[in-house]
Amino acid sequence: MRIAPLLVALGVLACLASAAPAQAAVTTRKAMWGPAEVDGVSQFPVYAKLGVGIWQTTISWRDIATRRPANPTDPTDPAYAWPTALDDQIVEARRYGITILVSVAGTPTWANGGGAWNEAPRDPADYGAFMAAASRHWPAVHRWLIWGEPSRKANFSPTGRAGAERYARLLDSSYAQLKKVSRRNLVIGGNSYTIGDVRPLDWIRMLRLPGGKRPRMDYYGHNPFTGRTPRLSQPPLGHGYADFGDLDTLAQTIDRYLGRRPDGKRIPIFISELCFPTDHANWEFNIFMSRQQQARWMTDVLRVSRTWSRLVTLGYMGLYDFPLRPDNDQVESGLITRGGVRKPAFAAFARG
Repeated sequence: MRIAPLLVALGVLACLASAAPAQAAVTTRKAMWGPAEVDGVSQFPVYAKLGVGIWQTTISWRDIATRRPANPTDPTDPAYAWPTALDDQIVEARRYGITILVSVAGTPTWANGGGAWNEAPRDPADYGAFMAAASRHWPAVHRWLIWGEPSRKANFSPTGRAGAERYARLLDSSYAQLKKVSRRNLVIGGNSYTIGDVRPLDWIRMLRLPGGKRPRMDYYGHNPFTGRTPRLSQPPLGHGYADFGDLDTLAQTIDRYLGRRPDGKRIPIFISELCFPTDHANWEFNIFMSRQQQARWMTDVLRVSRTWSRLVTLGYMGLYDFPLRPDNDQVESGLITRGGVRKPAFAAFARG
């Protein structure tokens, strides 16, 4: 799911000894993927303690719209079966000053001729109409991520230049529909990651509408998983890849090929997913590190987030370590262990 083999040198770093503040300031510069509750207990107080201002979740167009709606932009159309859990999560998040980002993927069979969930809709306007209905159904949600990592064949089909054009049409349709519902809606597009079946720098170059126009978006989404110390201005990975150290190169590529937003401003970068696995090798990433190094790298990326205006939000993937696997090669990237022990990175994230 993630990065190709990268050279990595993991040193032993000193433990961060100072404790997390009692309550960090909640800010939309910090986002996180994680559970809304554990054993019936809300986790939003924990997110607030960390200063997380955006809680990220996902919905499936395919599951919500199992048949074609007669009035696709109307959330009350009987074809829609909206999940109710998000309603409660919105209320709970607001208690702590936290907003919600919703990522939307998954094409219904009626929209792609009976294809798999990752096959693009035949008419991108169908996806845009669903986004309008979702925005009307959840008017408190104003951050919408348009399909996670569509530069991966496993997530979006077709791939290559044809896939990039199909995605660009889907993104632009969503932008138009979401802005029609509310000018407060923010659209996160692109959503590449470090490598991909289409490499991120190539993906940006290929994102074109028919006729060569650029798709509209408010933020460019990128998940810069890395095996290098996460600092800017490092030598490029090359080959069209872009990890955290290549974000400055990514920004230059965005400026050159995607231009500016409709308001004339440069397109900021939104990181939805980043994580640093600890303790042992795992099935998903080719790196792991000590808990002390996880804390150090967390400090590094949050320093960049604070000081580099081009990076609008930094999202972390995993409040808790992932579930155990029979082979014990699960990902231990959380800030808290499954047993409830806070790692040093918890304090680092709160301070950042």
